[in-house]
Amino acid sequence: MFKEEFIAEVRKKDEEWEKGCLADTLSRAPERKDRFITTSNAEIERLYTPRHIADLDYFRDIGYPGEYPFTRGVHPTMYRGKIFTMRMFSGFGTAEDTNARYKYLLEHGETGLSVAFHLPTLMGHDSDHPLSRGEVGKCGVAVDSLEDMRILFDGIPLDQVTTSMTINAPASVLLAMYVANAENQGVPATKIGGTIQNDIFKEYIAQKTFIFPPRPSVRLITDIFDYCSCQGKVPRWNTISISGYHIREAGATAVQELAFTLADGMAYVVAGIEAGLDPDKFAPRLSFFFNSHNDFFEEIAKFRAARRIWARFMKEEIGCKNPRSWLMRFHTQTAGCSLTAQQPLNNIVRTTIQALAAVLGGTQSLHTNSFDEALALPSETAVTVALRTQQIIAYESGVTNTVDPLAGSYFVEELTSRMEKEANRYFDIIKDMGDGNILEGVIAGIENAFFQKELADSAYTYQKQLESKEQIMVGVNEFIVEEDIPVEILQITEEAERRQIERTQRIRAERDEKKWRESLDNLRNAAEGTENVMPYILDAVKAYATLGEIMDTFREVFGEFREPLVF
Repeated sequence: MFKEEFIAEVRKKDEEWEKGCLADTLSRAPERKDRFITTSNAEIERLYTPRHIADLDYFRDIGYPGEYPFTRGVHPTMYRGKIFTMRMFSGFGTAEDTNARYKYLLEHGETGLSVAFHLPTLMGHDSDHPLSRGEVGKCGVAVDSLEDMRILFDGIPLDQVTTSMTINAPASVLLAMYVANAENQGVPATKIGGTIQNDIFKEYIAQKTFIFPPRPSVRLITDIFDYCSCQGKVPRWNTISISGYHIREAGATAVQELAFTLADGMAYVVAGIEAGLDPDKFAPRLSFFFNSHNDFFEEIAKFRAARRIWARFMKEEIGCKNPRSWLMRFHTQTAGCSLTAQQPLNNIVRTTIQALAAVLGGTQSLHTNSFDEALALPSETAVTVALRTQQIIAYESGVTNTVDPLAGSYFVEELTSRMEKEANRYFDIIKDMGDGNILEGVIAGIENAFFQKELADSAYTYQKQLESKEQIMVGVNEFIVEEDIPVEILQITEEAERRQIERTQRIRAERDEKKWRESLDNLRNAAEGTENVMPYILDAVKAYATLGEIMDTFREVFGEFREPLVF
């Protein structure tokens, strides 16, 4: 990037500055502390100059937006052409409750929907299952059947809005419900757009809403790749959102989030290839989902490094020929784990900084957390402030007016390269666990609790830093005040649970029992064999089999996963 003679001159000038201007200042006024670190415990030097990026090649490592290796963004014009999608993660109570929230958000300028499902749906249970008691509608919306999906999107034309659904083990069922509901609206599956999270590896690693063992879970995922992308049944759908968000929320550092997320993505690509699929057909519809945490520059560097690593893997290791297969498109959510119940209005500032980092890092889609989320599900007031935060960044701040404005920063470029190197070190470890195969390495790392131990250690380190005040959290370990918290709390009542259970039981009583039974028998046979299960799931959904009934059918065939103990 720079000529050797220039770098030699910079090194000389750096030394002169350190011995002169810097030394004189330090003799009179020492720095606030001896060591400055990122949120992820990476040490930050006092000053960055051209010598820190002397090994970079501009064309090889940075390049141009919209061109390989996409360090500077996946589109040539980025936000000058189209603003990032503003997609607020929302769901609570019954489908009626959440439908009203979606319409409210769309009226206030949201540009894409994002569904939060309650815990029973995430775990593959209906609302009247004994394990669902007390959880119905509490952390998301209850969806048990096609009827719930109809009500959830009532009055929302599915050919005019894209929808992201945060669902993993039962992802195929929720996708089938969405497709069937769109068809009932008169919208063919070829016209709908959106994303299912469908990332089961990060569930084993971090969030824990898994059901089946890894290998049959991967089979369900590759069946979705095949059905939607390779067969072209739902061509505009992102078939997976490979998620680092929950890995970070579980205690990972930024580097671990980067490395483990991309390792999972690499493993899914290998799984698709081993299933006989053409990566140039399914890879363009892979997407990613990252966390944006408190350390502003570290997060920006993480996003830039992620695009570069993925492009190199897909082009140079997998050998994809389609440039769209090299692209990493991703959604970002601000860091839920950074929100505090203490002084909750401070969360607006945290969220703004995190959202700004995501935009400067080149995200395609963004969710901003609401300031009251450490206390309850977001109120309308809080969610409006969160949406307005995105709109102010997009339309008032000026940061969307040029592409990758921080490119060339000595600090940002050095940090980007450092994160790439550290992620590559993790990839080597994971591949070694699988005898060179990253898919086998990820599965081995789950089964021997490698990932879980890494996250536990990182979370413990960060907690110690908070307790020692090496890391400051305003209002928690510093600048503490006695306060009454005047925040409106959204309450989910038992009435919502009662209404949901009544609807689910009514659906069971009114459906065609013969079609229902045949659909589940056919699904079981497909699961026991090697056929793609997606057409059979779609038939079952249309016969009003419930989510729990479909997942129980798979449980009978695949069994359930039990996580190893972590010591």
